[in-house]
Amino acid sequence: MQDHLPQSVRVERRPVTETESRRANGPDWDRYADEYQATHGGFLGDVGFVWGPEGFTESEAGALGEIRDRDVLEVGSGAGQCSRWVRSQGGRAVGLDLSHRQLQHSKRLDEETGIAVPSVRGTATALPFADDSFDVVFCSFGALQFVSEIGVALDETARVLRPGGRYAFSITHPTRWMFPDDPGRPGLIASQSYWDRTPYVEVDDASGVVSYVEHHRTLGDWVALLAERGFALQRLLEPEWPVEHDRVWGGWSRMRGLLTPGTAIFVADLR
Repeated sequence: MQDHLPQSVRVERRPVTETESRRANGPDWDRYADEYQATHGGFLGDVGFVWGPEGFTESEAGALGEIRDRDVLEVGSGAGQCSRWVRSQGGRAVGLDLSHRQLQHSKRLDEETGIAVPSVRGTATALPFADDSFDVVFCSFGALQFVSEIGVALDETARVLRPGGRYAFSITHPTRWMFPDDPGRPGLIASQSYWDRTPYVEVDDASGVVSYVEHHRTLGDWVALLAERGFALQRLLEPEWPVEHDRVWGGWSRMRGLLTPGTAIFVADLR
């Protein structure tokens, strides 16, 4: 959940390779990690599991199913808040993230909370784990929107999951792609096609280097991607914005959240 836009960038809409996406988003999160944790750490909780800016928690959702005494992998773990919560509930959670700085924050929180999350630096498209290693894999607003080769990432998830394992992930609700990333009234006016899957790209004006990439898939795309890899979709959750919740987080706000969904949570089991 990144509240962008950095200064001195130009926005483009064009195809982007997996290599470009990775080279952009890893350093981008390294630059942004300190601000992200300082701004949102209190909301996330050092030992907390929220699925999105609405504040919908795993305790409420139950998306992971049984986690006690289960092997659990978090892809895009950031500072490990969600995995730390899983460990507090008796699960054996480990984390993976592309950003070195985010993993440094995870180490800091390990020491501050006394709940250590074993974590590795890596990418969703090449998970450094053996086949059939985990009972549960999850991603809470983590890597998936930043991955170009999403089919490869889901293949990797299926590979490391044990048969019957649970896969749960949250993303920006795909319908948000139609609207400007603005928490105010301009963010309520559709400005582009829901079916336009051309990636969103930010380029640093000074260097000409791609500094941020985000990829869009429709709800139908996600259902097909899961089904093609042997996942059976169990639930699709669209958390409602709590009436009393007034936190603004990038393009998420009470104004928008009371009218249109901001988060989609997919829950699937591997056949």
